[in-house]
Amino acid sequence: MELRVIEKTDEELRMEIADEDHTFMNVLKGALLETAGVVAATYDMNPEQSGGQTEPILSIKTDDDTDPLDAVGDASRRVQDLADDFVTAFDAAA
Repeated sequence: MELRVIEKTDEELRMEIADEDHTFMNVLKGALLETAGVVAATYDMNPEQSGGQTEPILSIKTDDDTDPLDAVGDASRRVQDLADDFVTAFDAAA
């Protein structure tokens, strides 16, 4: 996975996340929307409507007290924790 920050301010972030699809992007977006300080989170994968871009672009907006990169880190850790919990529950059920 390759990440490239396209634009960053104190309250907004646009980041390209190479080689990912809707499956991962929806999970990350959902985790971001549950993260304290995140006002909005979305992603775009449609090259026809986005000037020809082919990799997903994550866009987030945070409140004044939350750095958008910190919010992505928090959301990513939450996704990892959920995946770990699922593996544990699956192994216990098998």
